[in-house]
Amino acid sequence: MDKMRAARLVERGKIVCEDATLFEPEDGQVVVKNHMAAICGSDLHQVFFDSFGPLTAPTEPGWPGHEGVGEVVESRYEGLKVGDLVLTVPGVGFQRCFADYQTLPGHWCLGLPDYDGPVEDLLMAQQFGTTIYALRRGNLDFVGKTVAVLGQGSAGQFFAWQAKHMGAATVIATDLSPARLAQSSVFGADIAVQGDDEGRAVREAVMDATNGKGAHIVIEAVGRAATIQHAVDIARPRGNVVFFGLPDTSSPVPFSYAKFFMKQLQMYGVVGAQAEADLSSFHKALDWIARREIDVTQMVSHRLSLEAIDRAMLVAHEREEDALKVTLTF
Repeated sequence: MDKMRAARLVERGKIVCEDATLFEPEDGQVVVKNHMAAICGSDLHQVFFDSFGPLTAPTEPGWPGHEGVGEVVESRYEGLKVGDLVLTVPGVGFQRCFADYQTLPGHWCLGLPDYDGPVEDLLMAQQFGTTIYALRRGNLDFVGKTVAVLGQGSAGQFFAWQAKHMGAATVIATDLSPARLAQSSVFGADIAVQGDDEGRAVREAVMDATNGKGAHIVIEAVGRAATIQHAVDIARPRGNVVFFGLPDTSSPVPFSYAKFFMKQLQMYGVVGAQAEADLSSFHKALDWIARREIDVTQMVSHRLSLEAIDRAMLVAHEREEDALKVTLTF
């Protein structure tokens, strides 16, 4: 296990698969042999955009992958043994699951529950868990409310499902991708809107559904400057806005402070679900999927090999071939 295959970002927008040296585990860490990994929207932002400023390339092997399932093959962590099947939810500094093996602290590994479906379904719990954490942070009341979810990637679909699950009267989902919108009703969306850069269609749909008042809760799950501004625009007075999408730039993003102020909006951004002490949001995600309270079986549209990492990233980024969630197999 001294050598492994690993993805490596060599320049902005260019990621390759090459041989790399395995990271040796320290006390409290484990080595996981990856069975499958998924590409997250935040991965795309970090590979294609300057979300965190100038890129230092090449990056560490396996970066920025952080959605994985696999088997523990070496353990220096008391809570896990060799042979355990786990969901990995690595935090900053250990996001390296685009590789045959990943080495990470054992507390960021969750044992997989009994489940008679494909392990791919349980892999979806990583993204699902981050959205559960995001809404827990705000302690929002969804009962009887109108909720607008901007973006219908996997995160946006999980937000729509939770909003409906927690009692929202109307969930309005928007995206640029017809394929994602076609699936949004499976996850609780009552109204699906084809988005545009100006936000006109979204605004019209929200205002039509609310008699011109706006949405009680707006969840921005894209991270683009345009959708950040749209979120403030379509929220009703004294409404709530949740910013979840990783920004696609490190530069300032303008928005109407006057509109925010006069509407008396409450807004918050959320990141870093891995910092949750007991990782209960990820445990809840695994439980809901394993008990089939939520159907994630149609979420993955593309399954590519690790060697095809560059194409996998482009498919996910450019949404070729009606791409939804893209996974990597090992």
